[in-house]
This record gives sequence, structure tokens and C-alpha cells, in this order.
Amino acid sequence: MIKAITSLIYLLSVYIMAQPGNIKFESTEILPNNEVAFRIYAPKANKVALRCDISKKSAQFIKNDQGVWEGVYTNVEPGAYRYRFIVDGVTTFDPQKSSSTEAASIFMMTSGNDFFSMKENVPHGAITQRYFKSEILNEMRRMQIWTPAGFEKSTKKLPVLYLIHGGGDIDKAWPTVGCAGNILDNLLAEGKIEPMLVVMPNARIETPTSLGNLPIFKEDLITGIIPFIESNYNVYTDASHRAIMGLSMGGLQTLEVAMHYYEMFEYICPLSSGWWIADSWAKKRGITDDRELRVKQLKKISTDFNKKVKLVYFTQGGPEDIAYENGMETLKLFDAAGIKYKYREIPGGHSWPVWRKNLRDLAPLLFK
Repeated sequence: MIKAITSLIYLLSVYIMAQPGNIKFESTEILPNNEVAFRIYAPKANKVALRCDISKKSAQFIKNDQGVWEGVYTNVEPGAYRYRFIVDGVTTFDPQKSSSTEAASIFMMTSGNDFFSMKENVPHGAITQRYFKSEILNEMRRMQIWTPAGFEKSTKKLPVLYLIHGGGDIDKAWPTVGCAGNILDNLLAEGKIEPMLVVMPNARIETPTSLGNLPIFKEDLITGIIPFIESNYNVYTDASHRAIMGLSMGGLQTLEVAMHYYEMFEYICPLSSGWWIADSWAKKRGITDDRELRVKQLKKISTDFNKKVKLVYFTQGGPEDIAYENGMETLKLFDAAGIKYKYREIPGGHSWPVWRKNLRDLAPLLFK
């Protein structure tokens, strides 16, 4: 109890330190020559660092006379980046960012003309937050739903893309760091995609084993999420107007769903993922998987699968992608079973810059 109270007091002190009072400064600032400064007010702290996916190298933070710590990153590429301050070893969200109430703050590095930017001359759709009762998990679950500009007054039925985040994330990943709303708005304005509903469910399910969530999410999607969408929105309910796409663990979940319910989806897009965990990769992480189970299922469905599924599109972030080996092994299984697919690599590893480009490039292929 004493230890818990002490920890709480320390966290509160960090939070209080982070409030700048009358001191004016920007917590994130784009500087010339692609440099970015991060700042936090913590006058009593002994050390400040930043956890961010901008670079593998950490910036050195220096405190000024007013108690504001600053660290500068160089050569920052355009993108959306999640970050957290580490104040004396304690993870601290940026108190000056409204998004810190739930997740890591989002910093946008953009000229305003990138494919993921919010553009002034583009009609914008809406991303709404919906809850439904999951009978499989016996709890209320949340999802984010993108609807295209003009949806509110339209009577036209829409196709549906189910877009799944990766492991450790939640439903807000694609709308925030994934920039899904902006990407889809821009594609629609350019006439590159069909108007559609994009459902971004919470696929995070805690299970004793890392692969234990696969059958649970599969049934939750089929018996809970899809029926909720089709009974609450004016959408088509046939396979030709239904697509599923997911990254990393979401790609595994995508394949788990699609390999058992392929007749429900004509478009299947696993990003930076595979359906079988390669032995060398699994051993490093203490994971066990049943290759023969996957092989048996693929052979069972292959002939009918090729007749009913219009597009299977695998992507990877190049050989540096941590899921690359799993993906390559999965393609071998598909080849052996005679299942048709397309494949593409985009350099960048297992990262959001790759997955944002995947959404940009693959969404125009859907519902054609």
C-alpha cells in the first residue's frame, strides 16, 4: 500500500511539473531543414527522454533556465508519429496535447500536400465511435467507422471494408497514426476509390497465448461486428461488397477470418503478416503454431476459394519487416495449395509509413 501511494504521489508530481503555468512554449515545433523540437516543462526532473518512432536514436534533452526541457530530431521524414516523454523514468504523455487523454500524442510532419494530409479543398467524411455488445466476449466493445463525405444525406447503399489494427494497438490506431480518414477522403476526392463504409474494430483481445485471440476475434467479427454494421447502416450484405484488411497481428486475424469464411469476402488484404508463424521466428518469441493445420485448411478450400475470392493481396515492408519470414512462408503454403494472390513490397520495415501507403494503394482496388 505504501509503495502504491508513493508511486501515485510521484506520478502526480511529474504531472504537476509538466504544467507550464505562465511559461509559453510549443511542445512540438517544426524547425527549418526537417528538424523537429520536442519540449516539456519539468523543472524538478533530473532526466528527460522521448519514446518516439521518428528514429531509433534518441535526441538529447537539455533543460533551460525556465525548467523547459528540449530535444531536437534531425532529418525527420513526412509522417505521423506517436511519442511519449520519459521523465525520470516515468512515461508521461504530452500534457499540452488533447489526444493524451487516451493514447500517445500524434505529431504530424507534413507540408499539407501529402497523401495522408488533411487538405482544405477536399470534402471530408466523418469518423464516428460506436459500441456494440459482444456476445463472444460478453462485454461492450468499441469500433471506429469512417463514412464518406455526403453520407448523411445519401440513400445509396455502400460496400464495407473491415480495417484491422496491429497487436498492442486498439481501434483508434488507424484513425489517428494511420491517418485513415485523411487517406480515404483524399482518394475519394480524386475519384480513386468507390464510396464505402470503413469499419475499424477493436481487435485487441487478451488471451494466455499470443495466437489465442485468433479464433475469438474471428467469431466476434462474424457473429457480432458484421451483423451490427449490417443492421445499423445502409450497406450491401454480399461478398462482392465486403473486404477485409489488417496489419501485423491484424493481418493474422484477417487471414484467420478469411480462410474460414472466405465466401463472405471477395477482397482480402493481409499487410506485413502471414497465416503461419515460421519456426525460427516462433522460437525467438516462445510461440507454437500448427503448420499442418494451416496446410490442411488451405488444401480443403483452395478450389472453391479461387472461384469465390476476387483478390488476395499480400504486402511486406521489405526484408527488414519483422513479419517478412512469416509472410514468405505463408506464400509458399498458398503456392502449394494453388491459391491465387498478388504480392508487393514497400521498403520501410514493420512501420506505419508502409501501412499508410498500403491503404492508399490497395483501397482503389476494392469493389471494382
